[in-house]
Amino acid sequence: MTTVLQAKKRDTGKRSTLTQLRKNGQLAGVLYGYGTETTPISLDYKETAKAVQAYGSTSVFKIDVEGKKVNAVLTDIQRDALKGHVKHVDFLAINMKEELEVDVPVALVGTSVGVKEGGVLTQPNHTLKIKVKPSDIPDTIEVDVSELAVGEALSVGNVRGQFTGFTIIEEDDYTLATITPPAPPVEDADAENVTADDVEATGEKLSPERPGRED
Repeated sequence: MTTVLQAKKRDTGKRSTLTQLRKNGQLAGVLYGYGTETTPISLDYKETAKAVQAYGSTSVFKIDVEGKKVNAVLTDIQRDALKGHVKHVDFLAINMKEELEVDVPVALVGTSVGVKEGGVLTQPNHTLKIKVKPSDIPDTIEVDVSELAVGEALSVGNVRGQFTGFTIIEEDDYTLATITPPAPPVEDADAENVTADDVEATGEKLSPERPGRED
């Protein structure tokens, strides 16, 4: 079921207007794309945040701009650099019958052979750009890393044929996961060479109450 977000047209050009919107619990945005003119809009901040959290940022939303409803996807989220809150969103109006390009989160699943051997799993890229019909956009794309060994990498070329319903746009060498060798243990050579005779020779004693030298 498509989630409906109520929106209103908003005035542009004044910074004070955006500030007042935020004070009133509104979120500034813009709607553009298929079958619509580029329109600055405002939405209820809490309702929009709840919808995105519940259905995901890749979902299709129905934006109701003062009675005119269009299907749209979220294409950009701008956050305040200091406070972290969302200050602006972009919605792209779409044709539900045509494929579109979207970035979908990648979820690594399974415990790899390399991790069991002490390797470290890293994920260089967290999204995949795909071409897909709006009704078939997945929330996440799961990639199995169970067979990945130490020193190996998993790229799009290794998994491209595993999925149906969408086309991966990224090149075959687009890396999804790697297993790096474990870091060698750090040995303190100086600590190993210290003996009881060395401590007595310096006249130092270790005391919980007074660590260090006792004169």
